Amino acid sequence: MAINLSIRLGFSWVTFAAIALLSACAQPQAESSNPTTAKTIKVDGSSTVFPISDAIAQEYLKTNGNRAKLDVQFSGTSGGFKKFCAGETDISNASRPILTKEMNECIKAGVGFIELPIAFDALTIVINPQNTWANDLTMAELKTMWEPAAQGKVNNWKQIRASFPDKPLKLFGAGNKSGTYDYFNEVTSGDPKASRSDYSGSEDDADTVRGVEGNAGALGYFGFAYYEANQNKLKAVAIESGNGAVLPSREAVEKATYQPFSRPLFIYVNSKSAQENPALKAFVEYYLTHAGRVSKTVGYIPLPADAYRLATIQFTRGEIGTAFEGVPQPNVTIAELLRRQATFQLSEGEKAGAKK
Repeated sequence: MAINLSIRLGFSWVTFAAIALLSACAQPQAESSNPTTAKTIKVDGSSTVFPISDAIAQEYLKTNGNRAKLDVQFSGTSGGFKKFCAGETDISNASRPILTKEMNECIKAGVGFIELPIAFDALTIVINPQNTWANDLTMAELKTMWEPAAQGKVNNWKQIRASFPDKPLKLFGAGNKSGTYDYFNEVTSGDPKASRSDYSGSEDDADTVRGVEGNAGALGYFGFAYYEANQNKLKAVAIESGNGAVLPSREAVEKATYQPFSRPLFIYVNSKSAQENPALKAFVEYYLTHAGRVSKTVGYIPLPADAYRLATIQFTRGEIGTAFEGVPQPNVTIAELLRRQATFQLSEGEKAGAKK
């Protein structure tokens, strides 16, 4: 069953119209699409999604630089939503669905959002190439490494598996403003914020690359694109979650065998800005048209054509809300994502029909 913003937060479907109205009152009018006066389209959020949005923005500007100005940054999914729900950005990159508390912030500020899935990721566990022992890890072993109870206590590979050598364990990972942080903790410890804090964390995944590369006993995690771009420096770990150890790959994600670390990636668009700023509307339409090709180019897994078609319909209609439940959700496959998209749009159509 699709969960939209009004259902999840206990409001009536009229809330969607109310958000749009509040948004119109709360935010300034968009400026002309003339590049000398146009309002800059601001994109922020997930470092995982950043390579896709940045590549599309650079490509778009090569042929449409006279129509728009783009500023693409990253501050983590949580940091991005904070700016987005305050009306400071037009598009928020996200490596997880929007959370309930973030929906509440958007409602308070009168910011309506359109949720658009744009690719799939295989969250990847990496080690230093000198590590010859940890070719695979179980979910229980990852929990042993990363749960809060491990802080200050679990610092040696032999504590993870008796057959591992007596060597120091050094951990690198996402900062606590990252959607990757939330997702990783959700699937390893059952709580998006339940992680030891005595590790090297950063919202910039390049920091994790450098950290793992520079320490023979290191382990880290980030999006698949960062692993693909650094395969000569790092080694991926196969994950055993009950059906045999599986390495991250496009094929494993498409076949739903790399679980629970396969996950959808999103952009969230400010609905009022999209209505009032022709340059933003044109950019998002371009984004959805080319997201599949570009996501594959930068190292992620493109969605089926139907997913982009449904996202385009949703954006064109200005359908505000989410097809998720306000929490990071592991084990969402590509097929499940398509089902949620279709069901969400059906529910929106039913509400529109009821309104008439």
